[in-house]
Amino acid sequence: MEFTVFTEPQQGFSYDDQLAFALLAERHGFDAFFRSDHYMRMGEGDPLPGPTDAWTTLAGLARETSRIRLGTLVSSATHRVPAVLAIQVAQVDAMSAGRVEFGLGTGWFEEEHRAYGIPFPARRFGMLEEQLAVITGLWQTPVGETFSFHGEHYTLLDSPALPKPVQEGVPVIVGGGGPRRTPAIAARFATEFNIGFESEQVVAERIPVVRAACEAIGRDPQTLKFSVALPTFAGRTDADVARRAEAVGIAAADVRDGVNVVGASDEIAAKVDRLRALGVDRVHFQFLDLRDLDHLDYVGAEVLPLLRG
Repeated sequence: MEFTVFTEPQQGFSYDDQLAFALLAERHGFDAFFRSDHYMRMGEGDPLPGPTDAWTTLAGLARETSRIRLGTLVSSATHRVPAVLAIQVAQVDAMSAGRVEFGLGTGWFEEEHRAYGIPFPARRFGMLEEQLAVITGLWQTPVGETFSFHGEHYTLLDSPALPKPVQEGVPVIVGGGGPRRTPAIAARFATEFNIGFESEQVVAERIPVVRAACEAIGRDPQTLKFSVALPTFAGRTDADVARRAEAVGIAAADVRDGVNVVGASDEIAAKVDRLRALGVDRVHFQFLDLRDLDHLDYVGAEVLPLLRG
């Protein structure tokens, strides 16, 4: 089982905050550092220092880390045209010596689109599917050949399909709660299907649906990794947990909601064991306060060794 750090830098954190968090995660042996792809803070609070671009940040981290994998959970299909995004991801993969993971979703935060003048069409699943087809098609086109694509949203004619990622196959992460289209898209394009911010019951219900979508197109479901992304509030005592919840605007009484990862190492290990039994291969621990390095230190030093067992 794999364990990653998942962050939300748009909530008020600089590149330096992210770098410190990524370096500490690397020292503790987490498998990957992920960040969201947003351009505006969600909810009340100080918006400073302002947003950091996901792929610009990951390019910097690629040069300042050495082992930990780096990715988005997830990039928004509304933010970039697919061919440019394919170039960006391939370049960061080269800058990191092949450590990139690429998550892509439809995008949902309409307010940030209005604020920054980014188009936000009502129907975005078609965009997502075409972007995945374009990006993976560009990467998979043999060197010396060209790639063309004619879709409803995007048209490419005789693209040289360069540069190529360093990795032979960049991991592609798709997630969501749709009962039909999302599982079908994941079965076609993804190496990992992510179930974000849901209870164990929902995880148990969703995994078989995605496996069935794989079987429907003749894909072995065992070739698809399943992951969860869960807000994390860890600590040796209830007071530690309450302080960390309240620091990000969550009442201590509400933190044990059946979704979050909460508590000391033994309680977290029990939850991870239940997820493992459901078929989860990877847990993305969402840390909401990047300045609370003690939080990451606790999970890395006391929880992670127990999980690896």
